[in-house]
Amino acid sequence: MQITLTLSDSKCIIPGKTCIGEKNYRYVSICKRDHVNYDSSMNHTATPQLLMQITEDTFEKILHTFREAQEINLQDVTFIDPYGMVGILEFGEFLKSNDIQKALFLPESEEVLKYLERMDFFRFASGYYILKPPKPQISQKYVRSSYSDVLLEITPIQKSDDIHFIVGKVKNRAHAILTNHLHYDERAINSFIVALSEVCQNILEHSETKGFVGIQKYHFQNINKNVVKIAVMDIGIGFRMSLSERFSLKNDLEAIKKALLHGASRHTEKGRGHGLAAVRRFVNQWNGKLSIRSGTARLSIIPAWAWGREKEPHLTHFPGTQINILLPEI
Repeated sequence: MQITLTLSDSKCIIPGKTCIGEKNYRYVSICKRDHVNYDSSMNHTATPQLLMQITEDTFEKILHTFREAQEINLQDVTFIDPYGMVGILEFGEFLKSNDIQKALFLPESEEVLKYLERMDFFRFASGYYILKPPKPQISQKYVRSSYSDVLLEITPIQKSDDIHFIVGKVKNRAHAILTNHLHYDERAINSFIVALSEVCQNILEHSETKGFVGIQKYHFQNINKNVVKIAVMDIGIGFRMSLSERFSLKNDLEAIKKALLHGASRHTEKGRGHGLAAVRRFVNQWNGKLSIRSGTARLSIIPAWAWGREKEPHLTHFPGTQINILLPEI
């Protein structure tokens, strides 16, 4: 599968790279297969092939490796998406909460380094890891625009006085991306933005640590459509503990089902805590993919054009909630 990453607010200034129009720079990663399958029975030894891409597909293997390794080596990475970036930062938040700091060897690919810099990854990673090298050498950085309609830089969600600014930034950028590249109607977009904002607000209620959100527009060649990826994560109390105040739950998978499929919430007030259920309805309406990971389980809604497993219990435990949304162009 060929995936094209477009940074429309960047000028194409690198010889030999593919340009479209005046301001489109395309970073293309050619994968030998459509996706990387994770098998829980696989040997837990890290392999260079696996660490070439950091996405939701490789997250389980990487999470186990990161836990066990004294140093985290990303030198061979050639592709990383918002889920991968936010996942690494939330793992750093997890380490920090346990007074642990590990060395993080950065990718050798300058293209990946440029993208990480453009997404503000280093701004936060340096607070969690010992970066090696501490200041990556990037010959020419992407030209930035505060009005980009192809991405939302990694944005922290934390208890602070500027939460309204943060939620507003997510709303404005997501609205521009969904309007310009997916062509969804205004009413649907507004409903989704309200639901996504509530999901971000839930992070503030359920987590004493920092959550993150990131968005990026891609072009998937296998379906010849633009696809927007949205990643939202925290390492808060997670679904099971949150819902345990009102429901008796056997495991993390049941808790996710209760929230995602049945709209369950820890709130008793009408209209509170149903952001995730609203996101699910929106994703279904527009034939998107939604996956929710919490604790030791992940539950996914998967359209015909995407891949993955619907139910994944018995995963490596990781606190909080990790959400991945893929929305295709109509």
